[in-house]
Amino acid sequence: MSKKLVIVGNGMAPGRMLEYLFEADRDAYEVTIFNAEPRVNYNRLMLSPVLSGEKSYEDIITHGDAWYAEHNVTLHKGAKVTKIDRDAKTVTSEAGITASYDKLVIATGSSPFIIPIPGHNLNGVMVYRDLDDVEGMLNAAKGGGRAIVIGGGLLGLEAAAGLKEQGMDVTVLHLMPTLMERQMDEASGHLLKQAIQARGIDVLTEANSKAIIEKDGRVGGIELEDGTVIEASIVVMAVGIRPAMGLAKEIGIECNRGVLVDDQMVTSDPDVYALGECAEHRGLCYGLVAPLYEMGKVLADHLLQGNTEYHGSVTATKLKVTGIDLYSAGDFAEGEDREEIVLRDATAGVYKRLVLKDEKIIGAVLYGETADGPWFFDMLKKGTDVSEMRETLIFGQAFQGGAPLDPMEAVAALPDDAEICGCNGICKSTITNSITELGLTSLDEVRAHTKASASCGTCSNLVGNLLQLTLGDSYNPDAVTPVCGCTDHGHEVVRQAIKQKRLKTIPEVLQALEWKSSTGCAKCRPALNYYLVAEWPGEYEDDYQSRFINERVHANIQKDGTYSVVPRMWGGVTNAAELRAIADVVDKFDIPSVKMTGGQRIDLLGIQKEDLLGVWEDLGKVGFVSGQAYAKGLRTVKTCVGSDWCRFGTQDSTGLGIKIEKFTWGAWTPAKLKLAVSGCPRNCSEATCKDIGIICVQAGYEIHFGGAAGLDIKGTEVLGLVETEEAVMEHVVALIQLYREEGHYLERIYKWCKRRGFDTIRTLIMEDGDLRKALYERFVYSQKFAQVDPWSERVSGKDKHEFNPMAVLEREAAE
Repeated sequence: MSKKLVIVGNGMAPGRMLEYLFEADRDAYEVTIFNAEPRVNYNRLMLSPVLSGEKSYEDIITHGDAWYAEHNVTLHKGAKVTKIDRDAKTVTSEAGITASYDKLVIATGSSPFIIPIPGHNLNGVMVYRDLDDVEGMLNAAKGGGRAIVIGGGLLGLEAAAGLKEQGMDVTVLHLMPTLMERQMDEASGHLLKQAIQARGIDVLTEANSKAIIEKDGRVGGIELEDGTVIEASIVVMAVGIRPAMGLAKEIGIECNRGVLVDDQMVTSDPDVYALGECAEHRGLCYGLVAPLYEMGKVLADHLLQGNTEYHGSVTATKLKVTGIDLYSAGDFAEGEDREEIVLRDATAGVYKRLVLKDEKIIGAVLYGETADGPWFFDMLKKGTDVSEMRETLIFGQAFQGGAPLDPMEAVAALPDDAEICGCNGICKSTITNSITELGLTSLDEVRAHTKASASCGTCSNLVGNLLQLTLGDSYNPDAVTPVCGCTDHGHEVVRQAIKQKRLKTIPEVLQALEWKSSTGCAKCRPALNYYLVAEWPGEYEDDYQSRFINERVHANIQKDGTYSVVPRMWGGVTNAAELRAIADVVDKFDIPSVKMTGGQRIDLLGIQKEDLLGVWEDLGKVGFVSGQAYAKGLRTVKTCVGSDWCRFGTQDSTGLGIKIEKFTWGAWTPAKLKLAVSGCPRNCSEATCKDIGIICVQAGYEIHFGGAAGLDIKGTEVLGLVETEEAVMEHVVALIQLYREEGHYLERIYKWCKRRGFDTIRTLIMEDGDLRKALYERFVYSQKFAQVDPWSERVSGKDKHEFNPMAVLEREAAE
């Protein structure tokens, strides 16, 4: 029978500990988690990109609801623990939820330090620690004004950069002479200050805060000890953290600066463990993630009666601010028994410093060029003797031996236990073994299975090199393929920049992202046009010249230069008046071919370009609108007759299909979009090979997604079961909007699902009601500007020149 393991806290440390535990033995413990936050486990390292707008909460989820269900973990969200009974071995939440334990893990993390100056409790004083803090800052940023960030350390600078990206004026106040003085030396701190100021952020060092000024009952500014007054609408305190050990103290667990633990994370109670930022081990409390993961691995082993021990950690630091590269590790203070090697490149903005003692690296500071950080750090941890490479050491791994190494040789030379991803504590052998054993072929797959490069992304090139090294010529680094030859940027970077930098025209994108061509090309302009349409509905005007010929003339060009016209038939349903109109148009314009399509519509083939306006005008008189058979958007919603006519039909599939089509038509999407609704599991409308399909069943509606039936053949996967048509509409529309916001241009849904993760998408749409509603509302808003029939517009005269011949040529009669 499984023992009962209860965990108080659901941060990154216990999350990683559970991964180690389940990997070794999935059934050893029945796990219950009490999480004070009302959400699943997420990567706190990525709060800065969320604040800056580069990522969303959904992008930084570590374990979604599906993960907990898969591992039979009971997760109580929003359940702050208020009582632990060590005698009865029970844990009780504020709301009265009680769970018994055989083993208890206290992982309560840390609390931000609030400087107790006058005004510190005013409305508008914030801290920067969790997602709620980020959401508070994002809401505050909507009002504009100035933000003051107290603290020029890692979190303070990341908060300042994020608030600046959100449009606020920002001032950083730092008590010490240089920024990040715990991680940087004076020289690198000077360069960092220059880089921060170059981003439009004011930096005041040796600035001591005296009081926060009140204005209309909330923050109005700050006064410094020297009398300087700075007006502001919010003040963010990022001056440090304290281990959250209050709960442990209350139940008599021994504490000092943190909850005291031994080398196996055991507290003064042998059945109670402490893990993460709340734990104090050998006099040290750690606030960086790598040590917490090492603790988690030891604890998981101990829970399974293992004997491994934790002996402390040497830590490395990176700043997660886009465009600023810095890396530091170890001890870089000066001393008589120490030597230093320094490299400066003023033109390139590069500064490197290695601190040596007894021919071993004990500290490293890198600014501007940080690729060798993991290599230096590995030697630092192992105490490698560097005497034989002293002359070339500062130039990095690639230059050892006097000549540059090929990047593949450099990564091949790394030992198996070398740390590749510092954010997630992933070593080289973990990545290469996963590539080989799981058949991984892309960077996204490695991220999904190992988490390497899934956080800040600075190790992406190194992981890509490992893929190349392991797979050889079969590796295709499609995850970093640029949009086109005009740029080195991939689709993700472009989409993030458009959102983050609020770029609202194609010229703005080309300039901000330093496009290599003056106006772009036929490959990138349609992509940029789509991304701008999707991001700024109602603000960005669709660029006519950035669409393919079919989308410009709203008909499909054929191999002989004529065109094909497909009127929209809602759900495949038509009537006598519509059929007569089609017949009349065929006769009037001498259309040579009429064909039924696979999407339950009628295709008129062989129409001359100059006749398109007349064809559309006549079809429009009976209510036809464009079927958009040419569009990167909704094509069809295929239906069967359903319960109205079929003796097997369980629901009105035809009616539902028509509702969905009328609701969603006109929306541009990354690639063409085809839907289907089947009235019963017999699946006559082939819903299980569409981009999105709905199967009507006795219990309601089974939603499917991610199918393909073209060059690739793939059945759908089940998204989930809902009970009403209204729920179908909400879930399907939210899924379409998520695809619109995340898909790469020309990337079909099934490819997006594979890249993003079917489980992740399923969790986002089915489990996160707030997100689903927000996606639905964003789609509804965008449809205000999208549901305009292009045929009617052209008949009325818009872009009329497109349909006029350049010249009429007649052959002279033979004499």
